[in-house]
Parts: sequence; C-alpha cells; structure tokens
Amino acid sequence: MDIFDLVNPREIAIYWQGVASNTIPYLGEVLFPSQKKVGLTLSWIKGSQGLPVALMPAEFDTEAPIRERIGVSRIETEMAFFRERMVIKEKERQELLNALAAQNATQLQAIVKPIYDDATNLVKGVDVDAERMRMQLLSTGKIGIEANRIKYNYNYNFKGSHKITLSGTAKWSDTVNSNPVQDIMDWQQLAEDDTGNKPTRAICTRKTWGYLLQNEKIKKDLNVEKGQNIIMTDNMLQQYFINKLGLTITVYTKKYALTVAGASQQFFPDNVFTLLPDGKLGETYYGTTPEEADLMTGASQAQVQIVNTGVAVTSYKKVHPVNVETIVSAICLPSFEMADSVIIANVA
Repeated sequence: MDIFDLVNPREIAIYWQGVASNTIPYLGEVLFPSQKKVGLTLSWIKGSQGLPVALMPAEFDTEAPIRERIGVSRIETEMAFFRERMVIKEKERQELLNALAAQNATQLQAIVKPIYDDATNLVKGVDVDAERMRMQLLSTGKIGIEANRIKYNYNYNFKGSHKITLSGTAKWSDTVNSNPVQDIMDWQQLAEDDTGNKPTRAICTRKTWGYLLQNEKIKKDLNVEKGQNIIMTDNMLQQYFINKLGLTITVYTKKYALTVAGASQQFFPDNVFTLLPDGKLGETYYGTTPEEADLMTGASQAQVQIVNTGVAVTSYKKVHPVNVETIVSAICLPSFEMADSVIIANVA
C-alpha cells in the first residue's frame, strides 16, 4: 500500500457520502432539485403566463385556426464552471509514509482524515456556489458571480411587475404605519391574476421577520379580543400567516464565507421578502466537467469519481515531488421555469 491507495477519489467519495448523509440540505436544494445534464449549455422553456387560454370557437367543416404560443420564450446559456484543488504537503506526505512503514492504522487514520476533510470541504464549496446562485435568483431575479478575475452574469428575464420596492411609511421597518398583511395579500393576488398560481410560501431573513414580529397592525389583529399588549413569538406569527393568508414563511438564516478567512455572509439578503408558489421552482443542473469528460472517454490517466449528481473529484500522481493532487470541479446553474409565479419585494 502507498499514499495513492489512501488518497484517491473513490475513498474520498465514500468519506463524503458519510458526511453528506448527516448534513441538512440547503433550502435551495428543495426548491431547485439537482439534475444531471451532458455538456455545458443549459436551456429551458420559460412561460411568461401560466393561465389556461380558452379555445377559439369554430365552424363545422372548416380548418381549425392555428394557435400561437403566447408568452413563451426559450432561455439558453452556458453554465458556470467552478474548480479548485488541494495538495498533500511535504510534511503530510512524510507522515503518511512513516505511518505506512510502521503499519500504524491509528496514526494513518489521524493523518488521512484531515486530508479527506480538505477534499470534502471543496465539495461543500460547490454546494455553497449552487445555493448562492439559487438565493440570488429568489432575491434579485438574476445571478451575478465574480471571483478569481472571472465574472458570470445571468439574466433570467424576471417580470419587472413582480419586483416591488416599498417606500416611505410603507416600508416594513416602519412598524407603526406599514401594513405587511395587506401588502402580501396584494402580491398574492398579483401573482394569481398573472399566472393562476397563488403564492403559498415565502422566504425572508431573521431581520425582515423581526419587522413582522414588531408590527403594530399585526399585534392588534392578533390581540383584538384581549385588548392588551402581548409578546409575539415565532410560532404565533407563523400560525397567524398560515391561518390568515395560507402562507408558510421560512426564516432563512444559513450563511457562508467567500474565502477561508472571510467574514460570514447570508445566502438570502435582509430586507427582501419573496413569495413562492407550490412545488419546485426549477432545477439545479450539473453539466459535464472536463474531468468527467476525460473519464467518459478514457482520455486521462487521472482517477475520477462523481458525487452529488455532477461534482467531479479527480486525483492524479505527481512525479516530482512525489505527491497526489486532488481537484474538485463542477459546472452548475439553476433553471427557473416558475419565475413568473414568484414575487420579489424589497420591503425596507
């Protein structure tokens, strides 16, 4: 046995499966389930209106009139490519060799685990990139990523009338004068009028949720019989919106960092309230990375393993210095077929 038997994509993939099985999925993974797609190009059909259209009346013994497809457009774009690598350092390599020579399983496990953790952290990084894109879609209607001198900008042609910005005393941060319940009712009606789909779910952050907890009109509505002030709880407010508007609100608090030493950032921004219809909103598509293409064609001597639908874990041997490099790569982009049934509101 040598270090190449210990550090390879198959062993890393097995280790990752154990890690992933104990991980709570991101919200976006539920709303945009993962799908595999061959190649780099993503295309989908986006309908700008979800309402059924009545058939035209016609006379007997005449040709049927041709119906035009109304408000349907084809979106096509190249998916974003993400790739990073990790290298076993000289000291780690020597420690591995010494443990192998001594046939010390405990020492080997202690050395190998951090190496596997480094590799699985790269895989987790792909999950972060996917969630960033999904939450950008749900908070802005488009995607913009800039890092490592590379820029990706994707315009999903989100309906301008479904992007709303409150001003003045209507802002929810004005907890005395604003009327969030009426706002949400109006937005639900807007989506239903346009598409036939009434939003039943919503997303916001803890800060935005705090505006609702402190809103005077909501407190009075909840306390109309008692005539006294009450301390609002999350459960009370959640149930209030379910009963009054048929709306389930997710307070999304997950965070990420752009760099290893970087400050934490929220996936979903403060002061945005997004209304969603039932069901999935699109798909998270994973394309074919160069490493996976090599695996399929047998054109590379590297070892490749696919995890998480389309994330390629690749390792190859370096002759000088003798070492193993592990690369994690993915081509990923969400589609957004249900974009026209979504309302994005900037509420403060």
